[in-house]
Amino acid sequence: MPGKFVISLDFELHWGAAEKWDLHTMRGYFDATRQSIPVVLQMFEKYGIHATWATVGFLFAKNKQQLLEFCPKDRPTYKNPSLSYYNLIDNGQVGEDESDDPYHYAPSLIQKILDTPHQELGTHTFAHYYCNESGQTEAQFAQDLQAAQTIAKANFNVELQSLVYPRNQFNAHYLEVAKTYGIRTVRTNPDVWFWNTASKIAPIARAFDTLLPISGTLTFDTQSMKDDGILLQPASRFLRPYTQKEKIVQGMKMNRIKSEMRHAAQNARGYHLWWHPHNFGYSTDENLRYLEEILQYFQQLQTEFGFGSASMIEMCR
Repeated sequence: MPGKFVISLDFELHWGAAEKWDLHTMRGYFDATRQSIPVVLQMFEKYGIHATWATVGFLFAKNKQQLLEFCPKDRPTYKNPSLSYYNLIDNGQVGEDESDDPYHYAPSLIQKILDTPHQELGTHTFAHYYCNESGQTEAQFAQDLQAAQTIAKANFNVELQSLVYPRNQFNAHYLEVAKTYGIRTVRTNPDVWFWNTASKIAPIARAFDTLLPISGTLTFDTQSMKDDGILLQPASRFLRPYTQKEKIVQGMKMNRIKSEMRHAAQNARGYHLWWHPHNFGYSTDENLRYLEEILQYFQQLQTEFGFGSASMIEMCR
């Protein structure tokens, strides 16, 4: 069986870190993000890429009235209340609809995803729900997932089958809940120490690993992925975006990804690349060129080794 190239994107806009990001200073960033998404979709179609767009449920809403209607009654009771993005709605920081507020609504972009061949709409939970934060409960997570499924069905007649935990806060105890609400597969973190620790040096190690193989290969055996009713798919590599300050090492980052892709293709293994669409909000043109070079290399490996492209749900089949 040939190797597989899996791509998943965590589609959030401002909901991705609303407690950290000052929207007034970042409107241009998210405007560029929105403009880049149709370009990425065109690239995916051009190069035959199958991908999963794990999308925050808030973005599905057509307007504020509908957003409020679909919000669960039992909101997350985080010990850190700033992590509950319902605050933005309650405090009047969310506009009326996508034309008024393109940073908190995205039904037109979701429709473009659905209109593009081989794209899967997955879930990033309804409210960018943090599954490992103190104070929240399993019952609240269940209501969150139910809300995500309900709004996806109501507005786009879609059942969400793939889940990506926000901020990669993988919680194995919540898998049964996810399964109850239609989830068939979940992205997990790479099985290396610096993705499974809260150590302060972990982010530094992750950054260095984009340049040098300190973790060894992050490809995986597609036949031995754990499946207890939900297929657990390990991420391989975060597509660290191009930035001007990292320009000098951009070639090293590219070579690292290409070498991992080649290893997966040659050895019939899986390679799972992920990023956020907003990672292209700065240096957008450079990041789009960066992505296209990777997709062109995928096509080369497809010709040489039969390397295939798959969304997360397609890996279940």
